Amino acid sequence: MSSTRKYFGTDGVRGRVGEEPITPELVLKLGWAAGRTLVRSEAGSGHERPSVLIGKDTRISGYMLEAALEAGLSAAGVDTYLCGPLPTPGIAYLTRALRLSAGIVISASHNPFDDNGIKFFSAGGTNPLLCVGSASIGKARRVEDAAGRYVEFCKSTFPSELDLRGLRIVVDCAHGAGYVVAPLVFHELGAEVISVGCEPDGLNINANVGATHPRHLAECVRGHGADYGIALDGDGDRLLMCDADGQLYDGDQLMYVIAMDYRRRSARFGGVVGTVMSNLGLEQALAREGVVLARAKVGDRYVLEEMVERHWQLGGENSGHLICLDKHTTGDAIVAALAVLRALIEQRTTLAAATRAVKLFPQRLINVPVRRGFDWKASSQVRDAEKAAVAALGESGRVLLRPSGTEPVLRVMVEAREAALAETHAQALAETIAGVAGQQL
Repeated sequence: MSSTRKYFGTDGVRGRVGEEPITPELVLKLGWAAGRTLVRSEAGSGHERPSVLIGKDTRISGYMLEAALEAGLSAAGVDTYLCGPLPTPGIAYLTRALRLSAGIVISASHNPFDDNGIKFFSAGGTNPLLCVGSASIGKARRVEDAAGRYVEFCKSTFPSELDLRGLRIVVDCAHGAGYVVAPLVFHELGAEVISVGCEPDGLNINANVGATHPRHLAECVRGHGADYGIALDGDGDRLLMCDADGQLYDGDQLMYVIAMDYRRRSARFGGVVGTVMSNLGLEQALAREGVVLARAKVGDRYVLEEMVERHWQLGGENSGHLICLDKHTTGDAIVAALAVLRALIEQRTTLAAATRAVKLFPQRLINVPVRRGFDWKASSQVRDAEKAAVAALGESGRVLLRPSGTEPVLRVMVEAREAALAETHAQALAETIAGVAGQQL
């Protein structure tokens, strides 16, 4: 358990390439361990040996890590299917469509190019590395039509009687995994597409483009006189949009548009699952429409778990990870963008009008350095400062203290109707925590 905890976060492993856990040796062992687990789990089932799909984004290190994973899986007796660069949700779709045992994504999502990660769609383990006999070694195959199959899947989530003709759309793919498929989807549905962030060189993924740099999208939309802008992150599961004026819309606002469209069409979606970071303005706007917002921990994994438990169809994060379970099993930027565009087209409205009811509260987030293992709940000073901020804000704000899962910081988030209030209370809390933790801001 300790070794698993050391390397695995809530969503696989991620880190700087060349440093543990993202080294060729360790990734080889991860592939082998996952393969052995699959072989054991399918032993006696009467099925052929397990098969795993490996996909990746456009990072230069993906070639090396793909080869290491393939070698480890083959040594364990698992066949591999390679699809090359494809968005994470595309790999999830193909794993299911091809009836494979598992899927693996090589990506660090929105991180810079010199990071990378491994996300397993199946369990893994650790054991001494051995190799099966020559006759049992797994084979590797290239999935030649992966991109085309995924494009058709995305298009299938959009009503056949609708199209995007007459719309000029900027599609920013962050030089990432969606650089081929995303522009094709919107083009084949009839839009005039201006592609940006579609020239990956292995080093430029997420570099000043994509969902993590949305101002670039807004500038391109205004510069090209486009109707809408759509931005993905490096692995294609995070979405941000903007309108013709260059006004940006985050995940909370886009989720509201989809939720109201579900309700308009009398689609049974239950409620909406957000996270503890979802804006209070979204919660209040949904409440006025009689829709409940449930809050999960930060991370699309936890959002999905809450959705499945409640049998709800819609969930996501304000960062743009949006999950429409009536269309896909995971968050998908392309599918979510099509859901938003469907709502706007059918209602003959704009993003500004469709989101007018969502009055986003200003948020102030401060990362306070703390020593590893720092327990803020054990400090009466921190608890008292938190209570004071909560009491001062009342129902017109929120306070959230959350330790980071990846670095030694305590995240302080304060939300208020006025930016100045959010700033004041966040700074006061941060200073108290820093003083107790013996750190400097």
